[in-house]
Amino acid sequence: MVSSQDPPTPAPDLLPELRQQLGSSDPVERMRAARFFCDVEDPAAIPQLLTLLADPCLLVRVSAAYALGRNSRADIVPILIKTFQQEWNGYVRKGLVWALGNSQDPRALPVLAAAVQDDIAAVRLWAASAIGQLGAKVKTPTLLHEPIQILLRGCQTDPVAAVRSNCAWALGQLHPLLRDPQLGEWRQQVLEVLVQMQERDPDLSVQEDARQAWQKLQS
Repeated sequence: MVSSQDPPTPAPDLLPELRQQLGSSDPVERMRAARFFCDVEDPAAIPQLLTLLADPCLLVRVSAAYALGRNSRADIVPILIKTFQQEWNGYVRKGLVWALGNSQDPRALPVLAAAVQDDIAAVRLWAASAIGQLGAKVKTPTLLHEPIQILLRGCQTDPVAAVRSNCAWALGQLHPLLRDPQLGEWRQQVLEVLVQMQERDPDLSVQEDARQAWQKLQS
């Protein structure tokens, strides 16, 4: 699991060896090296990690995706998007969604919104969270019109309780932007849907997440 804490600082002399292992002929070595960069920031590793997104080994691709979430850069966002759109494996797409959420780049919003609608449950769940994480940093509120609409639909219709919960959580994360006049009509819709979830959703954890999101919007 990718750590959410500050990454450790390895001895500088270890980094060249770990970058070299990213190009190893042994997939286990490539995977282990990529996993190391899931917790360590090293801009010099980014080109090799990007190459590993096309690795024939599934576990290497997964590890590289998460590592690029830790080692993000604006110029790699289009590559992450293109890779996500072409990747067949759900576990890799889940890692790419995490990386796109960490990118804080609004170009990722349409891809994440589409994933909330159409992907497997694990990807939908993380894509919803990524919209909340990334959307809270957006400086142009109008970019959130479609993602908000899709999150609202997910709150109401997704068959998986955890996805509905994450859609509600994501809407709660957008509470500062939902005060913007450009999103005024959306704010009211969000509040209404969150109230409906508290009253009607059959899952207690979904009700609780909707309540907490509603409170954020009211604060």
